[in-house]
Amino acid sequence: MQRAEIQLVKTRAEEPRRFIQVLVGARQVGKTTMTLQMLETVSIAHSYQTADGIEESNTSWVSQTWESVRMQMKARGISEYLLVLDEIQKINNWSEIIKREWDFDTRNKLNIKVILLGSSRLLLQKGLTESLAGRFEIIHVPHWSFAEMQSAFGWNFQQYVYFGGYPGAAEFIDNEKRWKDYVRNSLVETSISKDILMLTRVDKPALLRRLFELGALHSGQILSFNKILGQLQDAGNTTTLSGYLTLLNDCGLLGGLEKYSGSVVMQRSSSPKFQVYNNALLTTQMHESYEKAIVTPDLWGRLVESSIGAHLINHRMKENYKLFYWRDNNNEVDFVLEQGGKVLALEVKGSFTQKNAGMSIFAKKFPDAKVLLVGNSGIPCEDFLKINPVDFF
Repeated sequence: MQRAEIQLVKTRAEEPRRFIQVLVGARQVGKTTMTLQMLETVSIAHSYQTADGIEESNTSWVSQTWESVRMQMKARGISEYLLVLDEIQKINNWSEIIKREWDFDTRNKLNIKVILLGSSRLLLQKGLTESLAGRFEIIHVPHWSFAEMQSAFGWNFQQYVYFGGYPGAAEFIDNEKRWKDYVRNSLVETSISKDILMLTRVDKPALLRRLFELGALHSGQILSFNKILGQLQDAGNTTTLSGYLTLLNDCGLLGGLEKYSGSVVMQRSSSPKFQVYNNALLTTQMHESYEKAIVTPDLWGRLVESSIGAHLINHRMKENYKLFYWRDNNNEVDFVLEQGGKVLALEVKGSFTQKNAGMSIFAKKFPDAKVLLVGNSGIPCEDFLKINPVDFF
C-alpha cells in the first residue's frame, strides 16, 4: 500500500535542489514507511538515518552524518545525494544545526538534498519557524482516508466511520477493547505526553487531557468554552482552554472550527465546533460498541458527520482552504469551506433524521455560495469520503 503523497515526495526529491523538504503529520500516519518506499524507487544516491536511540544531547550526530555524506560524494565522484533524517526533533537545537549544514552546502555548491521527518509535528513546526525560515517546504501527510483503509484492509464504510484511519490499529478491530486500549495508550497518550507536555509549558495537564476527552466525544458539536468549564473540576479559563485546543490541533488530534460570518472578529469570538482528525479519537471515548453504534440512528448520524468533518479537516492543510461551520439561532450548516473567494456549504445527513432549514437560510444570506447535500438525497457519504473536497468548488 502506497499513500498518494509518495509521488509528491518523489517529485520533490528528484527536482533540482531548492529547499529542504519537511514531512509533517500526526503520529502513526505512515511518514517513515512512505519515505522508505519512495527511496526504493529513486535513482539518486541516498541515505536514511534516524535519531531514534541517539542521545538528545548528542548535537554532533547531525553534523557527523552530514559530513559522512560529503565524504562519500567526494570519494565516489557523486554529483547529487539525498539525505533523509528521521525523528530529527529528538536532537537538541536541531534546527540551528540543520541551518548551518544546509547553508554550508549552498555556499559551496554541494548538491545534497534533504528530507526531514519527525514524530512531533509541534516541535518540527517550532524549529522550522525559528531557524529555517525561507529554506524549507512542507509536505502535509494527513490521517488515512477511507479509500486508503479500504484498499489496504478491505474495510467497508461502516468500519471506517467507527474505527477511523489508524493503520497500525487495524488488526485489532475484532477485539474492540484491545483496539480502544491501543489507540488510547499508544497513540493518544503518546501524542499528548511527548508532543505537547514535554515540549510546551502546560500549567494544567489534567485540564488539557480532559479537554481532549470532552472535545473528541463531542466531535461535530458546537460547545462554548464556558459550558466546557462547567463540566471540568480542574477549571481554568476560556483563554487557557483556547490555547490548549491550539496545541491539540497542532498535533493532529482535535480541532475547533470557527463560525462563518464574513467577519473575522465574529469568527474568533464564536464558540468552537469540535472536530477530531480521526474518528477513532471519538469512538474510543464512547461506551457504545461498533455493533450498538451502527443500529442507533442518532448516534450513527453523528459519527458519519464527524467522519465527513475529519475528511475535510485533513484536506484543509493540503489544499489550503478555510473550514468553518455556520449557525443563525437554531439554524445550522454543518461545514463551510472557503478558498480563493469561493464558498461551499455542506449539509451532512448521516441518518434519516431530518435537520432544520439551515441550508436554505444560508443560501439566501450568501447567494454566491455553492451548496451541497451529503448523505440522504445527496452525494452518498461513502462516495464523498473518496473525493478531494476542492473538486466540489
